[in-house]
Amino acid sequence: MRLRIALPVAIAGLVLAAPAVADAPPIGPLPAGPTSHITTKRGELFAVALPAQSAGRVWRLKGSINAKVVNEVSEANVGKLVVVVFRATGKGRTSLSYASTRGETAKAFAAKRFKITVS
Repeated sequence: MRLRIALPVAIAGLVLAAPAVADAPPIGPLPAGPTSHITTKRGELFAVALPAQSAGRVWRLKGSINAKVVNEVSEANVGKLVVVVFRATGKGRTSLSYASTRGETAKAFAAKRFKITVS
């Protein structure tokens, strides 16, 4: 009787202890969308504002952030906007591309691009 209880408990423990390795799929091609240009100085904070999405859509960053030029500081929902704050960490140029996807899927329904120059 104890074996019948102990074995399922042991298996459940192994399943729950297994590390999670799921990642969101990469974002596919971006549709046409506006590009904003931001110029700032090293050490300054700047923000990008993205319109809040409906129907289960979210804004996702396509690619990675060039940490030699900018670092993300925070992100917040502010009214009907998603505001992402960055710190300019070093001189240079970089770009940020955001895609509106349905959850963590690959299809991009809308895009916003930002070209940043830090002096």
